Amino acid sequence: MKEELAIFGGPKAVRTDPGDMFVWPIITKEDEDAVLDVLHRRAMSGTDVTKLFEKDFSKWQGCEFALAFSSGTAAIHAAMFACKVGIGDEIIVPSITYWASAAQVFSLGGTPVFAEIDPDTLCLDPKDIEYRITKRTKAIVVVHYCGHPADMDSIMEIAKRHNLKVIEDFSHAQGGLYKGRKLGTIGDVGATSLMTGKSFAIGEGGMLVTNNQEIYDRAIIFGHHDGAHTREIETEYLKEYIGLPMGRYKFRMHQMSSAVGRVQIKYYDTRTAELRKAMNYFWDLLEGVPGLKAHRTPPNSDSNMAGWYAPHGLYRAEELGGLSVTRFTEAVRAEGVAACRPGCNAALHTHGLFNTCDIYGHGKPTRIANSKWDVRENDGRDSLFARLYTHLCI
Repeated sequence: MKEELAIFGGPKAVRTDPGDMFVWPIITKEDEDAVLDVLHRRAMSGTDVTKLFEKDFSKWQGCEFALAFSSGTAAIHAAMFACKVGIGDEIIVPSITYWASAAQVFSLGGTPVFAEIDPDTLCLDPKDIEYRITKRTKAIVVVHYCGHPADMDSIMEIAKRHNLKVIEDFSHAQGGLYKGRKLGTIGDVGATSLMTGKSFAIGEGGMLVTNNQEIYDRAIIFGHHDGAHTREIETEYLKEYIGLPMGRYKFRMHQMSSAVGRVQIKYYDTRTAELRKAMNYFWDLLEGVPGLKAHRTPPNSDSNMAGWYAPHGLYRAEELGGLSVTRFTEAVRAEGVAACRPGCNAALHTHGLFNTCDIYGHGKPTRIANSKWDVRENDGRDSLFARLYTHLCI
């Protein structure tokens, strides 16, 4: 006789408290000693440790330049400026992402144009990008969402054909691979958050990576007017700005974060390999369960999910008679899995910040303040609303 589901009054399937079976990030005495060294030397606002961390990161990332920032938001902001996004320019961004992939463009006088996500990767859908390109498009922001690599071959081909810059936001995917290549190094510039909630967690901070000297130099000018970084500028037209706060921002990374980063990077690949092993085991156990599909790259392929930022699953309501994802996750929680919730980041194109907010007092919504047309018209494409509720957190 079948037991009744817990949501209908039956016994829970999960009846034991898992306790602290997973704590992240892993902090050891080595991390503590590194931070204390910075404190005891009163070097919190210096650059010596940060420069070493940048060197470690660029070597690990396999790129020529790495520039540390106070946050991932700041790193993405600098990447936009470095790609010469300015007044009236447009950037193409997936609608499903966090604010920090897009909103900074407002301060540069530009605007985001939102595009569809692929239903299996949850990343920017290459098939939708060209619908969004106009003569004002300057860059494409690619987000490797929840650690899953985007279809970079297709995106780079489109960008090359239209002479667009590609900014990779790999905040969910530090150390991840796309066909054997490190995420963040495939586009013109990569930017990532390193705050405590990420897979690569150092406390608070961000990193910009690139192989392009001019992009690196522009990022320095935008938010790093300390001598240690400006001495590296080689782009001729930028030399007159050395030492000047061209972007008016002080985006330097705090050295206690840099110190933690230097320790964490030594163990990151080994630790995240264990995470991938555990997460693939988890999804292997659920293989074939109606209504669920793993959000992952093929196991043992030359692409991977790095630190597996979040164990998202793809929900297929049609396999369960049209049962809503909200009701499904409610039933799973009733069985004792408290962390199972529907959805992901709310679609940015539906929010007031990108529709009605007048942030700087232009007298009209900031998103169209410097545009020659109302970019919000593109948000009305039916495709942008098609996949808002097709995935869940487990």
